Amino acid sequence: MADRPLTLMAVHAHPDDEATGTGGVLAQYAAEGIRTVLVTCTDGGCGDAPGGVKPGDPGHDPVAVALMRRQELEASCDVLKVSDLEMLDYADSGMMGWSSNDAPGSFWHTPVEEGAARLAELMHHYRPDVVVTYDENGFYGHPDHIQAHRITMAALERTTLTPKVYWTTAPRSMMQRFGETMREFHPDMPEPDPAEAAAMAEIGLPDDEITTWVDTTAFSGQKYDALAAHASQGENIFFLKMGKERFGELMGIETFVRVKDTTGAAVPENDLFAGLR
Repeated sequence: MADRPLTLMAVHAHPDDEATGTGGVLAQYAAEGIRTVLVTCTDGGCGDAPGGVKPGDPGHDPVAVALMRRQELEASCDVLKVSDLEMLDYADSGMMGWSSNDAPGSFWHTPVEEGAARLAELMHHYRPDVVVTYDENGFYGHPDHIQAHRITMAALERTTLTPKVYWTTAPRSMMQRFGETMREFHPDMPEPDPAEAAAMAEIGLPDDEITTWVDTTAFSGQKYDALAAHASQGENIFFLKMGKERFGELMGIETFVRVKDTTGAAVPENDLFAGLR
């Protein structure tokens, strides 16, 4: 350990995911002198084009969108003081059920072992002490998030490394407050149909199943600014409508489930590096 810094590796699907789920821990641990490595798996080409033009609509150029989102991602990393950005550059697969899921070169269409082999090389290079990614359902069922989970867990199996491994999550209590806040900012928002409401209720975990609660409130301004760096996707980033103060109140705690550990650190814990320093 003495010859290298403690290292956090976060494996995310798209540009902007790094800020939403882990912007606080990336900023906080960077400020503590920990090396922060972000691996972004796709190019984000299924995001909005300038002016809010949607994929498949006239004027949407996935190549141009990917270039723009790469620049936004680099700006976000500058805000969060990310030490190292690695891009696997698979094509964005779009939402579940889109034809882009099965397009040649899409992340969802890529064999897990191929992606895992590339990610394992990065793990061997950076030797992370902590690895963060999504759960088996990609938190909310997005194919690229699910694939990021799969290649991360497969990559770990290909190495002899024994990092602490975490999956991002959200407490159900926070999801309820989030829904209330959305209705506050969008009073004309229709009530979800029963099936949608039932699906939303299953997102996240009961509070008592969450192992790790990291208070990153002091870095919520950086997290907000990192999200704002992804300006082209502003229509889809609801959090930006809150303003910094409300954002910090709602998004200041980042939560995780610890799934691999060799330190024996007690849970619940308030530090991803508990037992490592």
